[in-house]
Amino acid sequence: MPLYSSSVEYGLHCLLYLVDASGEAKASSFDLAEFQGVSPSYVAKLFGQLKTAGLVTAVEGAHGGYRLARPAKDITVLDVVEALEGGNPLFQCREIRSKCALFDDAPPAWATKGVCGIHAVMLEAEQQMKQSLAGHTLADLSHQVTRKAPKGFSAEINVWFAGRRALKSRRPKSP
Repeated sequence: MPLYSSSVEYGLHCLLYLVDASGEAKASSFDLAEFQGVSPSYVAKLFGQLKTAGLVTAVEGAHGGYRLARPAKDITVLDVVEALEGGNPLFQCREIRSKCALFDDAPPAWATKGVCGIHAVMLEAEQQMKQSLAGHTLADLSHQVTRKAPKGFSAEINVWFAGRRALKSRRPKSP
């Protein structure tokens, strides 16, 4: 079972499409979902969480959609993880050490004194992982993707989303 759900992956990919936006709304959750081949309701749910966390803002209207709420260099991967997965600990200590059959119903103080050694290791690992996630920003990820993708790919993405916006603006307005 993965540590984080696919919402983190989809959320980060969606946010990367908003990184180079000029301040205008770049894409709707529907367009981002279609672009990635996932359910529009799923992406809408993700963006609700991202908006609540203050990572994106919504723009209403025919040319509406989402944009980053702050510069990509100021949004860490940890921000996105916490917005989409919550702040739950990665390890839940069950205090198994106090349930040894030799202790009957009353474990001795030495067995339960202080933090469980296993729990301490897991807490340290969680802190290191959070530090690592906090050390990477959307801007960092965007630069990695840009370096990896063929020249012109970013322009192709922009053309695809611009075509979607143009299509929406040509639709007849309902009374």
